[in-house]
Order: sequence, then C-alpha cells, then structure tokens
Amino acid sequence: MSSIIDRRLNSKKKSAVNRKRFLKRYRKEIEATVKDAINKRSVKDIDKGENIRIPANDISEPVFSHGPGGSRSIVHPGNKEFVKGDRIPRPSGGGGSGSGAGDAANSGEGMDEFVFQLTQSEFLEYVFEDLELPNLVKRHLQGNDSFKYVRAGYSSEGNPAKLSIVKTMCNSKARRVAMSGRTRRELKQKREELGSMQAERNELAKRRLEIEIKALEKRLARVPFLDTNDLRYNLHLKQPVPTSRAVMFCLMDVSGSMDQRIKELAKRFYILLYLFLQRNYEKTEVVFIRHHTTAKEVDEQEFFYSRESGGTVVSSAIKLACDIAEQRYPAKDWNIYVAQASDGDNWGDDSPLCVDLLEQRLLPLVQHYSYVEITRGSHQALWRAYEKLAQERPDQFALQQIVDQSDIYPVFRELFARKIQV
Repeated sequence: MSSIIDRRLNSKKKSAVNRKRFLKRYRKEIEATVKDAINKRSVKDIDKGENIRIPANDISEPVFSHGPGGSRSIVHPGNKEFVKGDRIPRPSGGGGSGSGAGDAANSGEGMDEFVFQLTQSEFLEYVFEDLELPNLVKRHLQGNDSFKYVRAGYSSEGNPAKLSIVKTMCNSKARRVAMSGRTRRELKQKREELGSMQAERNELAKRRLEIEIKALEKRLARVPFLDTNDLRYNLHLKQPVPTSRAVMFCLMDVSGSMDQRIKELAKRFYILLYLFLQRNYEKTEVVFIRHHTTAKEVDEQEFFYSRESGGTVVSSAIKLACDIAEQRYPAKDWNIYVAQASDGDNWGDDSPLCVDLLEQRLLPLVQHYSYVEITRGSHQALWRAYEKLAQERPDQFALQQIVDQSDIYPVFRELFARKIQV
C-alpha cells in the first residue's frame, strides 16, 4: 500500500491543501465571525479579509497517554501504610493544574487564542455561501469587450514559434512519396532484373543495369527531405467570447423623512448586492437614482450624502429607471437588477401608480426586484401596495424589512437564498 503526500505550496509558501482542510474543520467559528464582521464593519472595509480567533482549547489534538486511574492492585516496596488486600481510594484529577476556576497566581504562563487571517476571496466566499441570483436566463451573452484566440487550422506562413512539426513532417512525407514514387518503382524493377541475371554471364547487360540503378538512386537523393512548401504554422484567430453583463439600479428616497441613519443602512445593503453581482457577472454597472417629488440620476457621492427635503413621489424614480433601462440597457443584452430602499412613506395616490409601472414596464425587463423598507415601526403605504405584487411574482419580486444594522445581512441572505429544487 502506497501513501501520497501532497506538498504543493501556494504563493505564500503555505500548504493550500492543509489550509482548505483547516477552514473546513473550523467552519462554524468562521461563519460566526464573518456574520459579526459584516454587521460591525464600515462601508469601505466591507470586502476586506478578516482575523479569525479560535480558542486555544479548540485547536488541541487528541493524544493518548498513561495516567492514574482504573482498577489495579499494587503494593510499592517499603510501603508502611498499606498491605496486600487493602482497598485504596481511586485518585481524582489528572495530576496537574486544570483550566477551571481557581485563585490567581504570581507565576506560570497562559495560552492565548489562535488567530489567523482570512483572505478577501475567502471572506466573500463565506459571506455569499449558499446564495444565488434568481432568473439567470441571460447570464451568458455574446459580447465584444473580451476576446480569445482559437485554433483555426494551419497556415503556410507564420511565426517560427508557431511551427507545427507534425503537420510539416506529414507534408514532407507526402511530397517525397509523390515525387519519388515512379522512380522507386523503376529502381525496384531494375534491382529485381539484376538479381535474376546473376547466374548469367552477360556482363555487358549487368553493367548497363548497375549504371541505371545508380542513376535512379542519385535521382532519389536529389529529392529534398524538407522543402519550404512543406512548412505549416498553427493558425489562431481572434474570436469574441461570451460575456455576462449586469446592471444594478439603486433607487432611494431622499426626502425629509430619510435621515442619515436610514441612508447608511441602505448603503450597506447596496454594497452587499454589488459585491454579490460582481462575483456572478464579469461586467457590472450601477445606476444611482434618488427621488423625492422628482427623480434624478446621480453619482454615488450625491446619492448617499446629499440632503434633500420635501414630499415623496416614488413613481418618479420607477419611471426614470424604465427610461434608462430601455435606452441604455436593452433587456436582450443585459441582466437588470433593481434594489429600492425607502422608509415606506409615499404620496397617498402614488402607490397604485407604482404598482402599475412595475407590472407594465419595469418587471418585464428585470431579472429581480428587491424592495427593502427601513423603518422601526409598522409597515407604510408603499409596503402594503407591494405586498400583492410580491405574492403574485415571488420569484421576481421580493420585499423585506430592516430595523437596524444587524438585520442587513440576514435580510440579504433571505432575499437571495438558494432555492431547493424539488
């Protein structure tokens, strides 16, 4: 029986196989730390690695050793207290200091927790584990931004580094066979005639055949082993590769009721969604739309930190999203995702209009629509208008509520949890 030891090293000169086994062993501790880190981190540090702390007792390996205890009968030489047959009480403890409670001491050493660094990719893998994007019918699309070189046969001209030796030698062999076939047949015939005349005494005829054989052999020798016409080079053509593209529309209410705390919670949710899209698509774009009574496309800085006041008309943002999607992001080429964050407040007659716009214009274009209501109280008018839509289109429309920062990650996992196929 043979044993195979894998000693492959990664770029840090550490065993990648052993690290993978280590992460699998302490999965529960890592998942708890990642969940806690998501809730406590700032927005700028959301996609960085993390230090994982594991109690020292949890990383100890089991060992077997001899120790006191068990049933045994023994009398030590020179023992004055016990004789054979006396029953000795079984000793308790392991003969050393334990890890329980006790008085403080002024000497000795303790053992710290074991700390190791989780890389960025490993951290995000735990963050988005068991999550998936719904309705990936257009995930792989034909694009013209990236290309790859594919084999396209052979060429008679090219770079010497691309010389196909096998194809060249095949051409050489075929050319030599074609050019010397008749000569070889004649040479074979002359040699057979010369062999049949060995018993005869006609030296003149023999001499004539020998001269003809040498002439044929010289003719064969003049056929080159390799000719310029035999050279063949591998031909590669530049071909566009299928790419996956996604655009994320971020819709947020910036009216007077949306304070900075609500905007910060919304931003954390948007960043999680953006990182998730980046892991699923090669190209991801973001469109920021803010609204109060009117909607406007803005950059990220203005989207999260501008201060506005006034009423709330949500339908203005949905109309603008429809116009931008139809003009710049055709549904046949782009995977469109929409995330809307609001405190739920809306103009009384506007919520039914929002539902009509979603059903008639926006939802036929998008892969998924997520509505997050950030409020500490009961649900507002916009939530009640969206509830029926979420029941009718559960795979395309989802709504969740966020109360404080600790709800962001669980809500995100609830929205994009992997569906079990029955």
